[in-house]
Amino acid sequence: MENNKKDFLLPGSILVAALLISGSIIYMMGSKSSSRSDTQVPSAGDAKSKVEVSSRDVILGDTKAPITLIEYGDYQCPWCGKFFTEVEDKLRKGYIESGKVRMVYRNFAFLGPESFAAAEAAECAKDQSKFWVYHDELYRAEHKDGAENNGNLNRDLFLKIASDLKLNLASFTSCIDSDKYAKQPETDTAEGRSAGVRGTPAIFVNGTQVGNGFVEFENATGLSLKSVIDELLKQ
Repeated sequence: MENNKKDFLLPGSILVAALLISGSIIYMMGSKSSSRSDTQVPSAGDAKSKVEVSSRDVILGDTKAPITLIEYGDYQCPWCGKFFTEVEDKLRKGYIESGKVRMVYRNFAFLGPESFAAAEAAECAKDQSKFWVYHDELYRAEHKDGAENNGNLNRDLFLKIASDLKLNLASFTSCIDSDKYAKQPETDTAEGRSAGVRGTPAIFVNGTQVGNGFVEFENATGLSLKSVIDELLKQ
């Protein structure tokens, strides 16, 4: 994946037409959703209410893209790592770079202290408009071994990533050490639960949850992210 994507903050006044449907199952069962065929393709006309996109959301891609994908994730979640490695690159190259899809990542930290620490570090990177490249490096670092709560998501790693990405290290270190965003992952996770998220990854396309957990990019016989997006683009 490219590391030169520009972060965009979407003004809070812009709304995403959506009804966040509940029912996401925990990440251990995420793979089962890839074979489901009973999830309806979300339609823009189906929205019963509108959910405001927060001013804290960082948009990857064209802020005016017709399709909005929101992922609720945990940096320690194996299925989130699978989504990152197997789906997200294809999504970026096929739809985000061409202006068809814009993507938002929101914290749903529930696997332990390292999940919260990583989320806080990403928030600090957000202050320097480096959220997405930092997000990418966190997932790459964590999923080299695929182990949870093994101590690898720590201050030393966070500072190394910041240095490698040429962030202002003094500002980033101050942000980390002052616990500037200690409460933000808790807030994000609570908001996710209110939206119906029960596990990760939880994927919403134009406000409607797609499957129950991990969703394949392309699947000839079952539900896939590509088929959902392509159908929406026809509308």
